[in-house]
Amino acid sequence: MQTRTRPKHLNLFQISLPIPGIMSIMHRASGFVLFLALPLFIWWLQLSLTSPESYAQFKGILSNPLCKLIALALMWGYFHHLCAGTRHLFLDLGMGLDLPAARLTAKLAIAGGIILTVLVGVCIW
Repeated sequence: MQTRTRPKHLNLFQISLPIPGIMSIMHRASGFVLFLALPLFIWWLQLSLTSPESYAQFKGILSNPLCKLIALALMWGYFHHLCAGTRHLFLDLGMGLDLPAARLTAKLAIAGGIILTVLVGVCIW
C-alpha cells in the first residue's frame, strides 16, 4: 500500500478546478457582489422614480462611461447569477448530475450570462 503525502497548506491558485467548480465559485461571487450593490440599485431606482428632475439626474449619472461600465458589470452579475441559479435548481432536482452534463450546463450557464448581458447591454447603451 502506497501512502500519499498531502500538502499542509492549500494554495487555491495552484489547483486546477473543473469548469463546474469555477462556475459555482462565480455564482457565489456574483451573488455577493449583487448583495453589496443593493444600496446602489435602490438609490438608482429612487432617482428614476421620484420626479422628472431626479430622473434627469439619473440619466445624467448613467451617461458617464464609468457608470455605464459599472452597470454593465452588475448586469452581467445578475444574468450570470440567474443562469447559474437555474442550473443549480436543476441539479437539486437530480438532473444533469453526471460529469458530461455538469460540464455542458456549466458552460451553457456562463455563455448564457454573457449572451444576455451583450443583448441587453447593446439595447441600453
